[in-house]
Amino acid sequence: MDTRILTLGHSPDPDDAFMFYGLAKGLLPTPGLGFEHILQDIQTLNERATRGELDISAISIHAYAYVSGQYALLPSGASMGDGYGPMIVAPRKFTREDLATRRIAVPGTMTSAFLALQLWLGKPARELNFVVVPFDQIFQAVRTGVAEAGLIIHEGQLTYQNEGLVVCEDLGVWWGRENEGLPLPLGGNVIHKRFAPAMRKHVSDILTASIAFSLTHRAEAVQHALQYARDMGRDLADQFVGMYVNHWTLDYGERGRESIRRFLGRAYERGLIPHRQELEFVV
Repeated sequence: MDTRILTLGHSPDPDDAFMFYGLAKGLLPTPGLGFEHILQDIQTLNERATRGELDISAISIHAYAYVSGQYALLPSGASMGDGYGPMIVAPRKFTREDLATRRIAVPGTMTSAFLALQLWLGKPARELNFVVVPFDQIFQAVRTGVAEAGLIIHEGQLTYQNEGLVVCEDLGVWWGRENEGLPLPLGGNVIHKRFAPAMRKHVSDILTASIAFSLTHRAEAVQHALQYARDMGRDLADQFVGMYVNHWTLDYGERGRESIRRFLGRAYERGLIPHRQELEFVV
């Protein structure tokens, strides 16, 4: 049987590495398919998705608003902030009113963290004072005075105290407080609509199997993920993986889907995204 190679974009982070451990190591059957893993930061993946470049990709839920014409959401692969999420950190505590004018380092304008920041501040991007830097350089931007505060994602949520920073707001906590405890939808996996529905379902089943494999073989998958764990030992990396690869990742469920609808719906109502979104999932 000929093997068809599909491009699979994801972040070089412990949670994505954990999720795709079985695929990356060839430990799962993938009948008729092979996967070329392309590791890039989430803002780059978001931008590539707007151009329809990759077959399958991790993207920000915010970015889905700009690529839903080309891509369908896979039911697995979600990163949900369930009582936690992107944080605004600074050398000292700032209020929401302070941060509305302070210069904030952000990890990309298409990230869900940036959309959540706009919703929290009640201001669109054009009214904010921000600078875009790679997510792993946000601490440096704050330390060197390029920015007065930083919007942190990924493992920075567990290591910010090592940088002498304090939390001004945890946007995942805020979102849950405002939305009956719903998780904050951050990232998901998508597949290009150029593939027929049967192929989309085949790929979806393989990726879900990879996530389930990693959860079943947790110790080995965490060991694999450690190579992408910046400034984290095994225990901290395991904690971080548990935050973003869990039951939400196997399937959004109705609460997860409702949270996306609400997140993007609020963004549309406030003029932060151009179109109201109808979610299209692979089934």
